[in-house]
Amino acid sequence: MIRTVESEPHASPPVLAAYSYCEAVTGRQARNFAYGIRLLPTPQRRAMSALYAFSRRVDDIGDGALAGGVKVARLEETRALLTRIREGEVDEDDFDPVAVALAHAAAHFPIPLGGLDELIDGVQMDVRGETYETWDDLKVYCRCVAGAIGRLSLGVFGTEPGARGADRAPEYADTLGLALQLTNILRDVREDAADGRIYLPADDLAKFGCSAGFGGPRPPEGSDFAGLVHFEVRRARALFAEGYRLLPMLDRRSGACVAAMAGIYRRLLDRIERDPEAVLRGRVSLPGREKAYVAVRGLSGLDARHVSRRSIRRRA
Repeated sequence: MIRTVESEPHASPPVLAAYSYCEAVTGRQARNFAYGIRLLPTPQRRAMSALYAFSRRVDDIGDGALAGGVKVARLEETRALLTRIREGEVDEDDFDPVAVALAHAAAHFPIPLGGLDELIDGVQMDVRGETYETWDDLKVYCRCVAGAIGRLSLGVFGTEPGARGADRAPEYADTLGLALQLTNILRDVREDAADGRIYLPADDLAKFGCSAGFGGPRPPEGSDFAGLVHFEVRRARALFAEGYRLLPMLDRRSGACVAAMAGIYRRLLDRIERDPEAVLRGRVSLPGREKAYVAVRGLSGLDARHVSRRSIRRRA
């Protein structure tokens, strides 16, 4: 059962400084994520920034220019640091601000830190250059790098006391993470190809004549690239629909945070669907005013109420 956090955890000056560092990292490197967590109460916002800063460190190792063997060693060093955090061996005067902040967050919120081990596992798949034959294969990767983040975040949010079906909240958080990751994969298809990475399942690429990859601003000759994108968009929309069942289980501000982050990605998905080749020409993004609208919609509870009404209709 997921425990709901009710009191604000005390933080000493060294811990506050560590959180400030993590919030600066989040604001600088994750605009969509930072936009969403801005809606949370201070303790949850700080804890989420600590989770992001640690996750960013793991991702940066995988995305960096180091040799493969060095990346593997760095990832194992990061896993060892995670073990120290899990075992309560990081003091507030430790030299690593990310470790200090995450240790404090984990001591005050029921965060399933094993999810960060899964993230490291997923980044190791990147380092090994793994590709994915089927959607089931890709789901394993997505659950490591994104589904796990959903479950970690749920540890910070908690669920509302007495929320119907709360035992399934981790499942929905995981599914929402998959939806976000598949949207990321579609948005970054050319950028990833330039780095030698192809995430979309090989059988989907073959079905739409895209096995040659994405090396330029135009689709492979003779391919049905739009068909491929629309196929993956439908898959992502189904994941969003399932994952959004989490919203009525959260308190108002946590629900607003999730709705804002997910809403931004759903709107990215809309743009990609309207102009599939845009992802080959550059990075698809949303203007600030549209993100603000998504945040207001989340705070109003519109998305959560919509999901609740739809669930009631299904049960009826």
